[in-house]
Amino acid sequence: MKNPKEIFVNVKKCTGCKTCEIACAVEHSKAKNLYSAISELPTVKPRLSVEWHLSGKSIPVLCRQCDDAPCMHACITGAIRRDSRGVVVTDTDKCIGCWTCVMVCPFGVIGRHLQTHKAYRCDRCPDRDTPACVQACPTGALVFAQSDEYSRDKRLAFVSEIAEATKEKA
Repeated sequence: MKNPKEIFVNVKKCTGCKTCEIACAVEHSKAKNLYSAISELPTVKPRLSVEWHLSGKSIPVLCRQCDDAPCMHACITGAIRRDSRGVVVTDTDKCIGCWTCVMVCPFGVIGRHLQTHKAYRCDRCPDRDTPACVQACPTGALVFAQSDEYSRDKRLAFVSEIAEATKEKA
């Protein structure tokens, strides 16, 4: 399988504005419009959540697309699979709402939609080039990239920071 793109989180840039949550919910609504999505039934749910920590940091949390996804192995109906993009997705037509996937997820990122009795998770917005949450993030805290590309960019940023710090001391 090719190296799929992932959503990475830069916690230093996240302000906790929850714009990503709103964009996600709207993208997964029938109307694809904020004003209509608010009153849609069943209620539209975001596939990620911004969690606050006692330290004062806010951290967007979403499906990590585990290589050996416990949710996929635990699903008794086969509703959870890896699609052609390499993304772990849930087929809501097959989901019976047993919540086994919710129980085994090590990150707690699979949601339970109580109105539909279906599980839901981040699907990386299959109809878009860039997931809605990433595109909507005003601070750039969410990055959609391949892991080697993201690692390279982090290394270059670190090297630049060190170079600046040593230049100031000289």
